[in-house]
Amino acid sequence: MGEEERILEEIEALRKEHRELDVMIENLGSSAFDQLQLQRLKKRKLMIKDKVSHLEGLLHPDIIA
Repeated sequence: MGEEERILEEIEALRKEHRELDVMIENLGSSAFDQLQLQRLKKRKLMIKDKVSHLEGLLHPDIIA
């Protein structure tokens, strides 16, 4: 398996986890009891988004001519 294929698989796995976190966040709603859990899920979701952006940058680097 090539490096590009590995990166694409990792991106897909991260996107899947991101979607799962969306569902979990939506299911928690706005319960005051779950605010800490909600913050943790949102933080994880943001970290995943950043990692996906980084990996996509490795696949398609911006080349300044």
